Amino acid sequence: MNRVILIGRLTRDPDLRFTPAGVAVAQFTLAVDRPFSNQSGQREADFIPIVAWRQLGETCANYLRKGRLAAVEGRIQVRHYENNEGRRVYVTEVVADNVRFLEPPAGRDSGPREDSAGYGRGHDYRPDSHDPFADDGSPVDISDDDLPF
Repeated sequence: MNRVILIGRLTRDPDLRFTPAGVAVAQFTLAVDRPFSNQSGQREADFIPIVAWRQLGETCANYLRKGRLAAVEGRIQVRHYENNEGRRVYVTEVVADNVRFLEPPAGRDSGPREDSAGYGRGHDYRPDSHDPFADDGSPVDISDDDLPF
């Protein structure tokens, strides 16, 4: 079984690109604290590369920023390629299946980014938008005839 769950902070804004076939792919690095301190008493972190494809990648690029806390669920993938010197280079990364934003956006910089051409990448994220199913504190008037039991 190849499953991984990580919680950490982004070290930089996600980098959104598109394949020649037009498939979105976002890449970012997650800093995940180790559960212990080193000899000098400081906490260390592992910096884990994350790849998110398609709609998930676009959503990550639109709403995640450097420093934001996120949970990533996915699988570890090892791939390789030949570099310019003809040497085989191995890359280990996590391919995300699910990304959870663990902090609400802070300030005006938390909305969707504009790319260099000025085209918006998505819709504004508003966690405080009106929820029609939220309890407003008023009593609900239901007669006994309306109940199915």
